[in-house]
Amino acid sequence: MVAISCESRSGPVNPRQRIETIDVLRGLALLGVLAINVVTEFRVSIFEQFLPAVRPAPPFDRAVETVLMLAVDMKAFALFSLLFGVGLAIQYEHLSTNPHRALLLFRRLIALLTFGLIHLFLIWNGDILTEYAIAGLVVLPFLFGPRWLLSCGAATFLALYLAMQVWSPPGLFPSLASLQRHVLEANQVYAGGSFGQVLAFRVSEIPVIVPLHIYVFPRTIVLFLIGALVWRSNALRKRDRPLLFLTAISCTGLGAVLILLRVSGVVAGVGLGALATPTGTILLAFGYGAMIIAVADLANGKRLLGWAAPLGRMAFTNYLAQSMIFGWIFYGYGLGLFGQLGAAEALAIGLFVYVCQVFVSGWWLDRYRYGPVEWLWRTLMYGILQPMCHDRLTSSSKRPA
Repeated sequence: MVAISCESRSGPVNPRQRIETIDVLRGLALLGVLAINVVTEFRVSIFEQFLPAVRPAPPFDRAVETVLMLAVDMKAFALFSLLFGVGLAIQYEHLSTNPHRALLLFRRLIALLTFGLIHLFLIWNGDILTEYAIAGLVVLPFLFGPRWLLSCGAATFLALYLAMQVWSPPGLFPSLASLQRHVLEANQVYAGGSFGQVLAFRVSEIPVIVPLHIYVFPRTIVLFLIGALVWRSNALRKRDRPLLFLTAISCTGLGAVLILLRVSGVVAGVGLGALATPTGTILLAFGYGAMIIAVADLANGKRLLGWAAPLGRMAFTNYLAQSMIFGWIFYGYGLGLFGQLGAAEALAIGLFVYVCQVFVSGWWLDRYRYGPVEWLWRTLMYGILQPMCHDRLTSSSKRPA
């Protein structure tokens, strides 16, 4: 196994060398991911959103669901995917002098795949890590090519993704009747089942969930490649504030218009109707990202958004912790609140967990260099135990940048 010393230029990125704005962006993206997960995947079956409503929800719950579906759903995941692509490009660049760069990046993704499979089968089948690891393996060879290759790859997979919106592969999704039966069984098992029963049903759900990942997999690759391109363009290192605000306004505005046109029925069916929501989602992710970066760079930006940076630095740990916490809250082996709460109540619980993670992340990073799962990920990648405590230079500051 290749072992890389922490002192090496091609070792892990020192906390002092991190770009705090990216950590802020990642921390806020995780808030969107949490909101969608807790409302649509832990509170009720993930497949309930594809079925006609049995009874109307209270007005406030409907308002919460509407806002999340229009402004957050898939947009937060798209932003997270962009950031993952940025992270891949940063790792690739940081290892530029290491002769084992390809091996180390490959090991990093295989370690992520291992974490993802454990999460998928043993903790929660809404896992995104497995898809990210596989998509990362597809994107990895592109990183070794020039920018035009990244651009061509992004354009090709974007065309494939949009084509799938118009011409969905036959037999990819289960029938409405089978989804209804599945939701009924989920309501029984998740609400009152033991850990063993929940685990068995969770594993049995995976073949039904896989088509959802196949449907968005090309988009994940597109966003990874675009994220790598954004990093290579120096847009995140030499930030042009007017350009960032222009990008934020134009992408957010156009993305919102496309989604609202689709929801209102102005555009429908195949063609523009089928492409409006996926295109609008990608544009909104760009708009959100540009706006957050622009605001974070303002004179008081750190005071406004800096609280999210520690959570973003520990996003991997926090993501897995959320799965365990929400599993205990909603499933039968814990509090068994599955199917019993409205969207607003579930979101309130999620926000409480998120705020707690903000404080815990800050407390942890005051004392340690990495989150516990981030530390293990780096250790597996480099093949040598990574230092957890701050060195003398970083310990002089309460919280490294």
